[in-house]
Amino acid sequence: MKPIIGVTASLELGRDEYGIELADTEAIVAAGGLPVMLPHLMEEADIDEIAEHIDGLFLAGGYDIDPTLFDEEPHPNLGVIIPSRDAFELALAKKVLALKKPILGVCRGAQILNIAVGGDMYQDITTQVKADLLQHQQKAPRFHGSHFIDVTEGSLLHRLTGVRRMKVNSRHHQANRQVPEPFIVSGVSSDGIIEAIESTQHHFALGVQWHPENMARAKDSASLGIFTGFIEACREEGDE
Repeated sequence: MKPIIGVTASLELGRDEYGIELADTEAIVAAGGLPVMLPHLMEEADIDEIAEHIDGLFLAGGYDIDPTLFDEEPHPNLGVIIPSRDAFELALAKKVLALKKPILGVCRGAQILNIAVGGDMYQDITTQVKADLLQHQQKAPRFHGSHFIDVTEGSLLHRLTGVRRMKVNSRHHQANRQVPEPFIVSGVSSDGIIEAIESTQHHFALGVQWHPENMARAKDSASLGIFTGFIEACREEGDE
């Protein structure tokens, strides 16, 4: 049977509608998974049930994250936040991590994963990072890799992609800052922005700041490798 992948959903303000990106489900299906959209449930028992029934969790991209969740006040450049999404995803991520089931987080999802283990993030890299930044909100098509990152040798990301240097797309103004153990930084851009984090104590717990689901549409081999490895880890989980 195909592994069941829980996919986190956005909530469109003023419309009372959940939504997920087609590229997310396409990449999961192409790699052999069965995506299921997850609504923002608040009851702990419901979150426990979801964590038990899915074989893996895909933390999707989306709006900004409430900074009070990591003990900061809102920055003037903070964008839209969805409190119900933040609460649900943090609770679910912690449950899935405790069960040691596979997690892949992209963009916002990488930040949720980091906050779930006690890390924090920049609310706005353009004003909070003291460096000459690359263009992290690219003007190129979504599938285009717009800048390079360096990948840590021997890391999960390295094993999945087979490369030490790769091009990634970029659509963010927030980024992870402090990354606590058991997570490590496994990908960094030339301006010092953290582009990938992963756990040293889980078989598959990876967060990437870019959007491999978009690049997978263009048959980018590194992006395809990330999804293939994620679904294979989820399949192993489902077979246990």
